[in-house]
Amino acid sequence: MRSKTTELKLDIERIGTVSAILTLPDDARACYVLAHGAGADMRHAFMEKVAAGLSERGIATFRFNFPYMEEKKGRPDQPAVAHAAIRVAVAEAARLCPGVTLVAGGKSFGGRMTSQAQSKSPLPGVKGLAFLGFPLHADKKPSSERAEHLAGITVPMLFLQGTRDGLADLSYLKPVVEKLGAKAMLHQVEGGDHSFAVLKKSGRTNDEALTEVLDALVAWIDQIA
Repeated sequence: MRSKTTELKLDIERIGTVSAILTLPDDARACYVLAHGAGADMRHAFMEKVAAGLSERGIATFRFNFPYMEEKKGRPDQPAVAHAAIRVAVAEAARLCPGVTLVAGGKSFGGRMTSQAQSKSPLPGVKGLAFLGFPLHADKKPSSERAEHLAGITVPMLFLQGTRDGLADLSYLKPVVEKLGAKAMLHQVEGGDHSFAVLKKSGRTNDEALTEVLDALVAWIDQIA
């Protein structure tokens, strides 16, 4: 499927300007506002692969940098700043992709900041949230406090998690998802780490694991559309 890539700038009031990329396939039926993780920007190889894979499946992506990453600062933005960037990105994605199903979320930190923004005030037009490795807790320090805000979200949510994810102990995440009820779904990627990378002894490649992630994400998008 052919696609068009457009690079643009987003102006965040009283904060600054950040870069963004829209990857828009012909006849896109949905757009995923895809926020990056804490340690890598929107052009990281993982983000590029997700955007390309979704484009092949008829799903547009709208990637953007958080201000701290745009300015090459080491520490992630305060939540209020991240939330503001997400709101601007969602609004621009909606403007550029009218008439398609709009979902939001992203990788790790980006997904969590999106869920926080949604819990504080629903993101206009967003039909669901998809998390590519929800960071439930600090590395190997299991807890579920970071999930408390999810209870206030009413749109469907998809948690795509590797079973070896050190930032989301499944014995803690599963009860969180179950408590959220029918609006939440958990898809476990067997042997995947926080970025869905698998061990060689698993018998499959990282690309095969990512294919599973993308197929599950697209099936969920089509389900909530």
